[in-house]
Amino acid sequence: MKNRLKILRAERDWSQATLAEQLEVSRQTINAIETGKYDPGLPLAFRIARLFEQPIEAIFDPEE
Repeated sequence: MKNRLKILRAERDWSQATLAEQLEVSRQTINAIETGKYDPGLPLAFRIARLFEQPIEAIFDPEE
């Protein structure tokens, strides 16, 4: 699944570790999401969307 997580994080000048701490996940989880190796479940996707104050669809886009 394509996502804009790395872009959104960079806009706020946050490290992967900073974002991970705010979402209560590991830095490795953030890295895996950003590189497309892991698709977050709905609870985590909703937490990400709330943190960035955007709808889930603005952050995550399923590849066709």
